[in-house]
Amino acid sequence: MADFFRQLFENDMLLAAVIGWTVAQVSKTILVLILEKELRWERLMGSGGMPSSHSATVCALAASAAMTYGAASGEFAIAAIFAFIVMYDACNVRLETGKQAVAINELQELLRKMGEDLTAEERLKELVGHTLPQVLVGALLGILIGVLVPMFI
Repeated sequence: MADFFRQLFENDMLLAAVIGWTVAQVSKTILVLILEKELRWERLMGSGGMPSSHSATVCALAASAAMTYGAASGEFAIAAIFAFIVMYDACNVRLETGKQAVAINELQELLRKMGEDLTAEERLKELVGHTLPQVLVGALLGILIGVLVPMFI
C-alpha cells in the first residue's frame, strides 16, 4: 500500500493536473475577493468563472504528458484530445446550459410573482460554463503548470 501512494505522488501527469485545478480554483476565489470585495468560499469548489479550472486541469495534464512522454506519444495524443473536448464543452455546451438556467430561473420568479405555486423551490445553478477568455486563461495556466511540474518533480 505504501508503494501505491509513493507511485501516486511521483506521477507527474496526475500531480500537474491536480496542481492546475488547485491553482485555478484558488485564483478564481482570490479574483472574486478582489473584484467583489467578498470572500465566497464556494468559488474554491464551484465551476464557472475566471480562470477555467477545467481548462487548467486538462491542459496541465496534456502538457505534462508531452513533457514526460514526448509530443509523438500516445499518452500526449489521448490527453490533448481529451483537453480539446473538455474545453469545447466548457465554452459551448456548459455555457449555454448556464444561459438556459438564467432564463428558467427568471421565468420561475415571474410565475411566482403571478401567484403560481411551483414545486421547484431550488434555483438552477447559473454559473456552470466558461467564456472563451476564461477557457484561454485556464489553458495557458495549465500549460505553464504542466511544463513546470515535470521539471521540478
